[in-house]
Amino acid sequence: MEEEIQIPRVKLGSQGLEVSRLGYGCAGLSYNSPHSNEVGCSVIKEVFNRGITFFDTSDLYGNNHDNEIMVGKALKQLPREKVQVATKFGIIRLEDGKYGVRGTPDYVRECCEASLKRLDINYIDLYYQHRIDLSVPIEDTIGELKKLVEEGKIKYIGLSEASVDTIRRAHAIHPITALQMEYSLWTREIEDEIIPLCRELGIGLVAYSPLGRGFFGGKAVVESLPTGSRLCTQGSQGRI
Repeated sequence: MEEEIQIPRVKLGSQGLEVSRLGYGCAGLSYNSPHSNEVGCSVIKEVFNRGITFFDTSDLYGNNHDNEIMVGKALKQLPREKVQVATKFGIIRLEDGKYGVRGTPDYVRECCEASLKRLDINYIDLYYQHRIDLSVPIEDTIGELKKLVEEGKIKYIGLSEASVDTIRRAHAIHPITALQMEYSLWTREIEDEIIPLCRELGIGLVAYSPLGRGFFGGKAVVESLPTGSRLCTQGSQGRI
């Protein structure tokens, strides 16, 4: 008989958001060999049944925002009040195939409305700025996110891959609940300044690629990697 795994719950940040200690990044369902919505939904449902309630996606993941759409379909099979959905905005695909960033207030609102529609939900639990647009004052971007909180369209605000200065300035406009950064045994730079700042401001840290993009997953995992995996390409797609 399989032993039941209990995933503890924790407070993320200091604004009241509670999540499972482990989260599930849904991006992998839409990359390399993308799964069908049916398969993706079954995976997400199984993850939930094993105690993980914190699901991460982005408007960037998959072709034509496929990942958000898949997550939205999966949510229809789960009790919404027991699930915490995190999604992101801010990275754009350019015509030459490269990536850019955008953080203007009108774009923030446009992205939020579109994500709500694709996910088919009334609110987003945690809405991240996926990457910082240095051409737009962070105060302007967070100011619009604050309005979305006040309107009930998002509950909590997050940042991803932000500097100490950006985090402080953003937090002064509206409390930042979570910061998502790459953090593993081989990516520990954030221990110097970022983690102490998060502790000071009461911001939760969400680590992505905690197993070093699979490297620390064990010999069997590394030796069976598909050619197009992110570990094989050494993060050549810009750590997104």
